[in-house]
Amino acid sequence: MSFEVAAEAYDRFMGRFSAPLSPRLCDLAGLGAGSGRRALDVGCGPGQLTVELVRRLGADHVVAVDPSAPFVAAARDRLPGVDVRQAPGEALPFDDGTVDAALAQLVVSFFRDPVGGLREMARVTRPGGVVAVSTWDLAGDRAPHSSFWRVLRRLHPDVDDESGMPGAGDGRLPALLDEAGLGEVAQHELHVTRDFDGFDDWWGTYQLGVGPPGDAVRRLDDAARTQLREACRAELGDGPLTIAAVAWAATGTVAG
Repeated sequence: MSFEVAAEAYDRFMGRFSAPLSPRLCDLAGLGAGSGRRALDVGCGPGQLTVELVRRLGADHVVAVDPSAPFVAAARDRLPGVDVRQAPGEALPFDDGTVDAALAQLVVSFFRDPVGGLREMARVTRPGGVVAVSTWDLAGDRAPHSSFWRVLRRLHPDVDDESGMPGAGDGRLPALLDEAGLGEVAQHELHVTRDFDGFDDWWGTYQLGVGPPGDAVRRLDDAARTQLREACRAELGDGPLTIAAVAWAATGTVAG
């Protein structure tokens, strides 16, 4: 999976969509400004959600982890004072009950063991605390990159388009939280919209090698890549683009 990329590449490809999700996930976790609570950002990437947590809680009340060394380095540079560690979600380097809330934005689908990762998030959260997670609605064809996958499926029907990834559909996140032992599980639907200057601005983000779409483009030869680009152009047009996307979010409470 291509997340060993420059932070700037992630920012351009997905950060512009994940940034507006961050306040909403914090709200769902009950993390109001000045609440004095301590929060963990799991799979923090370059720090889009971490920035919002720091804005609300202060750097000394936020910890974060990510398995990608470039992302950890970027988050540390951007957020001095935050304890950012390199670690996978399934093996969090914190003691039991360390935080009041554990959040994972657009990450659960990429856990090697989603239920195990959620159990780890619950372990490091105090009893009565909240675990809050989100994923794009890839199964519902409403993710930021759904138009890309839709065109690629027409050209290459056997492509893995992420729609079967854990959590990436209606009801899937709550089922994972239930299996992980969380209580009071609830599902939420979050909407975001982002603008692009034109097709080339949009297409350029898929050349950055980020995530499964970046992997898919990299595997194509030059002719197939050109074919995909022009098929996407025919689908989206050349003018300024507005891309709407939907994320599923779910929250659960840690048992006392």
